[in-house]
Amino acid sequence: MNAVIKKAMASMALLAASVSVVHAAGAGSGTITFEGEILEAACSIKPGNSDQTVPLGEVAKSQLETGGASTPKVFEIELTGCSPSSLTDKTVSTTFTGAESVDVPGALGITGTASGAGVMMIDGSGTAVTLGTPTKTQLIQAGDNTLSFSAFLRGKGTGTITPGAFAAVTNFSLTYK
Repeated sequence: MNAVIKKAMASMALLAASVSVVHAAGAGSGTITFEGEILEAACSIKPGNSDQTVPLGEVAKSQLETGGASTPKVFEIELTGCSPSSLTDKTVSTTFTGAESVDVPGALGITGTASGAGVMMIDGSGTAVTLGTPTKTQLIQAGDNTLSFSAFLRGKGTGTITPGAFAAVTNFSLTYK
């Protein structure tokens, strides 16, 4: 009888352990995807800098009338792990592309319920960014580098500006020389 009790106890222990494992397996699961891109470039773009949202805030219609503009908002593209000494690439320029505004020449077009304005961009020295054209080159230092730009909303010179929500999208590419 003692052997029967030992077998029963061992069977109950195994059953309890298997129930515990089954219960733990249903405690939650998920998937993690890792993605990126390997570049042949002098620097890496710091994670989180490839896709950004720059809030331009709430701008009064009266501020934009007759070609007025909002206050510029700085945004940066941070580069990391730069090693220009190992390459012939010592400088970088940035090219911004996107749909041009029908209301404000040279500006990014806006979408949404607002109209009559566009998003202008300038580089760190205050020079206007021309869509589809590389910016002035900037020297790359070893280590981390920051490319500074600003964006602001500009109203059209004449005509109606319609209040509402807006968005504008630009893509950028870096060219090392």
